[in-house]
Amino acid sequence: MAKKGVKRLFSVDGSPDIGVFVTCTEDFVFLPAYVNEKLVRGLEEALRTKAVKVFVGESILVGLFVVGNSRGLVVTPYALDEEVEALRKETGLEVWRLPDKLSAVGAIILMNDEVALVHPELSERAVDFLKRNLKVRVYRGTVASVKNVGMAAVATNKGILAHKDASAEELEFLEEIFGLSAEVGSVNFGSPFVGAALVANSKGYAVGDETSGIELGVIESALGFV
Repeated sequence: MAKKGVKRLFSVDGSPDIGVFVTCTEDFVFLPAYVNEKLVRGLEEALRTKAVKVFVGESILVGLFVVGNSRGLVVTPYALDEEVEALRKETGLEVWRLPDKLSAVGAIILMNDEVALVHPELSERAVDFLKRNLKVRVYRGTVASVKNVGMAAVATNKGILAHKDASAEELEFLEEIFGLSAEVGSVNFGSPFVGAALVANSKGYAVGDETSGIELGVIESALGFV
């Protein structure tokens, strides 16, 4: 259960789409290197993780350019050698560049510790790469007919929150492959792109500061915090 009284609502540079800038695993939260310590501490407490401040591909869009699980991290093919090495040093995890022309890994991969749902056009080489290195079962698909599944849903080891227009067939597929319950919802007062504004693991979550109380209730139900 998520800790009561912990701040859950955040923005990055005034943007409530924090999932574009931030991502996490069970043990780490990754965020742009320039952010202030108040945000760092808040996200660490909300997600019960250690913060790692980085740039990836010389970009602040860490949530788009990093994805991972407890076994390792995958980054954009454009990540610099020194950025990859910094991630390895800070986490003790292996870090790989995705071998594919699709570079926004956080947008095209929806993953927890056991399963990954990926963009339908991700190459067979990249799929095999994920299976081999992250030790996940990999499937291609969409959520609400959106190919960028990492922006259209959030999956943890406890549950799934999906785009509010996800079809019954898509939700059934998510539940089948992940072995978890899936619910539909929104963030930031109606945005269906939950992955753009919600960062979560099995211990906690953080979401954009325009998210309503009703939306928070759905998030907590979907991700197993109630």
